[in-house]
Amino acid sequence: MKKTLLFLTVALISLTLSACQPDTTDLDEQITELTSTVADLQDDLATANQNLANEQDDLSGTYVGYSWKGEASGTLLEDATQKVETTITLDADGIVTDASVLFWKLKDGSWYTRQDGTSRISVDATIEPIAATPGSSYAKGTSMFTIDTHDFMSLYAVEVYADGSAVFLFVDPTTRYQFEISLPVGYNYSTLLSAVTVNGDAGGFIPTVRTSGSGVLKPSSWSQLDGKNMFSIAGYNHVMSDYGVFEGITADSTMQELLEATGVTFTTTVPDVFALDYGRHSIGGWEGNYQAIEAFLIGKDVTSVTSLVDWSVTKWGDSINEDNYFGIDLVAGSTKTAQDSFDTISGATVRMSRESTSFQRALVAAGILDESDVIVGRF
Repeated sequence: MKKTLLFLTVALISLTLSACQPDTTDLDEQITELTSTVADLQDDLATANQNLANEQDDLSGTYVGYSWKGEASGTLLEDATQKVETTITLDADGIVTDASVLFWKLKDGSWYTRQDGTSRISVDATIEPIAATPGSSYAKGTSMFTIDTHDFMSLYAVEVYADGSAVFLFVDPTTRYQFEISLPVGYNYSTLLSAVTVNGDAGGFIPTVRTSGSGVLKPSSWSQLDGKNMFSIAGYNHVMSDYGVFEGITADSTMQELLEATGVTFTTTVPDVFALDYGRHSIGGWEGNYQAIEAFLIGKDVTSVTSLVDWSVTKWGDSINEDNYFGIDLVAGSTKTAQDSFDTISGATVRMSRESTSFQRALVAAGILDESDVIVGRF
């Protein structure tokens, strides 16, 4: 295209100069012919310029980017066992028309996605739940539930039996423990949730199994949760009331209202039979969070939206070192976690620096960013 432009430009200049040379033979005809030729060349040059501009500005295509565990310590993508993959489809102007965010994990030689919410759950209501041993000497407690799933985040499960007894489980978003309760025949379902303990005492929610070691709150003793309820374990527990299946349920709600939020119905004050069911509270576990990111991206102009995290926020931006790595070299007032469960970051309540890295690398693939622009998040 550039050679074509050069040729047309030279031709135009040559013809223009030729028109300026004296020639007494049929001068009017030559001028008319040259004028027409020059006009045609000008049109061709304008068309060629427009085509070149279109070629340079056309961002249409599908682009993929990655972030991965261990990058900060030198692990290569091909050797990683965990990675976030972001795929975006752009139109010619750089508007996102489709987006996919996947969290891949490698186990026993096979890759699976962390946001796969498929679960196999069974319950033995004859088992008395016993609290786990928390802290550095963690030991699993005794649970009524047997659970096989890739995604424990925000899991809940419920079942009601013919005699009116019931069982209920939820995974707490801050400690990452599963809390479960056995509700016997004759239970008072008008009991306020503020009165239902979470410290392992009998009759309350029992923290039986730690589903992840990366909880924001890591109790060393269950006495740390004395006086707490399922919505006040930590300030971040607001996500359960603000989003999803428990939206609007608070410590001032009753046990009946909690169960009704999951689909259980009541005849007067007794719950009706309800087959074992499960789901994800809050935004919806990993699947819900990543779907929220995808929804956020659709329609965005990635020539201006070039990060999922607003690095101008001081506590996050100050955590970026001179090599563009986030969360490694901290200064006073900064943080190693880019997360906002109140206002969300790009629609999600989970920490987002690694997802932003993956997105930025998709923009590198699209030619919008250079690799030197990428902020490498903490995996």
